[in-house]
Amino acid sequence: MAGADTWSHDPGSTHDTGPNAGPNAGPNAGQNAGPGAGPAGGVLALHGFTGNPSSVRGLAEAMAAAGYHVELPRLPGHGTTVDDMITTGCADWAAEAEAALGRLARRTDRIVVAGLSMGGSLALRTALDHPEIRGLVLVNPATQPQPADVRTMVGEMLADGTAVVPGIGSDIASPDVQELAYGGTPLVPLISFLDDGLAPMADRYGELSMPLLLFTSRQDHVVEPAQSEHLAAAYGGPVDHRWLERSFHVATQDYDRDDIFAAAIEFAGQVAEPRGEATNEHARLVGAAGSSERARQNRVAASERTQPLGSSVAVGARPAGARPQRP
Repeated sequence: MAGADTWSHDPGSTHDTGPNAGPNAGPNAGQNAGPGAGPAGGVLALHGFTGNPSSVRGLAEAMAAAGYHVELPRLPGHGTTVDDMITTGCADWAAEAEAALGRLARRTDRIVVAGLSMGGSLALRTALDHPEIRGLVLVNPATQPQPADVRTMVGEMLADGTAVVPGIGSDIASPDVQELAYGGTPLVPLISFLDDGLAPMADRYGELSMPLLLFTSRQDHVVEPAQSEHLAAAYGGPVDHRWLERSFHVATQDYDRDDIFAAAIEFAGQVAEPRGEATNEHARLVGAAGSSERARQNRVAASERTQPLGSSVAVGARPAGARPQRP
């Protein structure tokens, strides 16, 4: 699938890796640098279910242009044909995310993990396994399994011989952008994502303490905004929760994408500084959050009011006449 390639960037080398690569990293990028060498931190960018790296390529390139090491993997079964995805599951996707993190960790020990949708879920799982990660940037992440009746319905469809249902891709408000995603949703991988991916960690977000930059589209036809609200309320560390007023689910390709990229660069600059050299803003953020438990209690209390959670920064306003029909 054109545009679905994996991508790697090292600011200290001369060629990027992957097809259609740019001029700034190489096939042995950073192999001899060692963890923490040089000024640059790193960003691991993860795409979503039935999507491919193209959905977060803009974010990855923005981070590279800002001087960061970047790993942008293509998760197994994605970016080719939906038949290839049917034989994969959450363990395969998590293993690829782990491998990409390892490649990045050979070049820097100051890493931020970013993810869209299921990529956000994998970012959370990766952070639970690696508390040394400096921060998370999540865009419309899936954080909770489906209700029991929905899960039962999916299982019954599969038992009746339905392997693939209509797709969920390209939920984008801009009429000028089309996401490269499968036209169908394979049910076996979906069940793996729900049962093996989301269910085991849905009650563990309070264990995470690294700063979180969370973007939520008010109109999302794939992942309900309540899933972001659940994460923000349960999260154990400082949360900057920003609401997107113009974009649908694939916000990294939608009207608010440039605002997301700019905020992610600023956030990474705050959290990925060498130890002992954190910016005043990062110190303020962590200090204001207090202990993980106090921060969690404050957000739970906030969720009981009518105001949105977290920092509740609304990004932009929808251009007149720009709303397409729901996919």
